[in-house]
Amino acid sequence: MENEKLAALEGLLFVVGDDGLNINQMMEILEIEHDEAVKLINDLKEYYDNNNRGIRLHFLGNTFKLTTKSEHKKYYEKLLINEDNRRLSNSALETLAIVAYNEPITRIEVDDIRGVYSGLMIRKLVAKGLLKECGKSTLPGRPILYKTTSEFLDYFGLSDISELPKICQKESNNEEIDLYKSKYQEEIID
Repeated sequence: MENEKLAALEGLLFVVGDDGLNINQMMEILEIEHDEAVKLINDLKEYYDNNNRGIRLHFLGNTFKLTTKSEHKKYYEKLLINEDNRRLSNSALETLAIVAYNEPITRIEVDDIRGVYSGLMIRKLVAKGLLKECGKSTLPGRPILYKTTSEFLDYFGLSDISELPKICQKESNNEEIDLYKSKYQEEIID
């Protein structure tokens, strides 16, 4: 049973990404007592510390998070600097568009719009310098707000965020809706 809870905790920490989990959340989700949560945390931390893993369990900002090890920084920098890795995937472009048109925005709001978890993609875009943290929301839990950067503007050849193409929502007239067509369309300005 303990191995199952340990694996579940590792998975939870991966899913929440930069948001991390505090001990009370672990206790509630895993339905365990405080002492068992502390033991699981210590066991997971020991596993990462003693097995030459590329990640570690770190206590930051009153939460536990999985983070990369600083001693491998030179490899992470190579990944980010390599020109072949500067191409953006469709999911990266989708995430950037959502942030750009709705900034500042939380990861949870991006998730709601995309319909999938976006934490990993947001972390990648922050690492590439295209997104940045710009404060905390007033929503419960005070989630991090994200916005685009000047590197984002450079990447897309914009001088200002206001140069993004205008979009307008199509009007609904109670007719049958084609679910395969976007409810947004680009507004063409001459």
